[in-house]
Amino acid sequence: MTNRIDYAKASPEGYRAFAGVYATVQKSGLPKELVDLVYLRVSQINGCAFCIDMHSRDLLKSGLSVDKLVLVPVWRDANALFTPRERIALAWAETVTRVAETGVPEADYAAAAAEFSNKELADLTYAIALMNAFNRFGVSFRSPPAAAKG
Repeated sequence: MTNRIDYAKASPEGYRAFAGVYATVQKSGLPKELVDLVYLRVSQINGCAFCIDMHSRDLLKSGLSVDKLVLVPVWRDANALFTPRERIALAWAETVTRVAETGVPEADYAAAAAEFSNKELADLTYAIALMNAFNRFGVSFRSPPAAAKG
């Protein structure tokens, strides 16, 4: 994979704006591992090799087990490995990421709203939206994953 452009260098002001959202999510009070799991799942759905690589590495560095990491794409079938809060966050990430297909049904919202406070749900949705944006940069501009760099 050859990087088409370095979008952060080409438009640093735009990149800083997205970095501001990232910093807000980091300070939101949501657990880092939960946010990283959501970032990974969104990136898997969108097929962003750069982000899948980065968030997998981040999760492993933070101590997430390999068993849990490899089962993120099929988390529904590995319920024992994921907490109820993680399962609800992953379900919310999937329905919001696939918004054109799902329309974000009332039942999905109700499940998320029952687990997360209004602030937490807003912050979680900022994280999902942010990762969807970064995935679009990564896929569009062919950002190579660290594992593929020579």
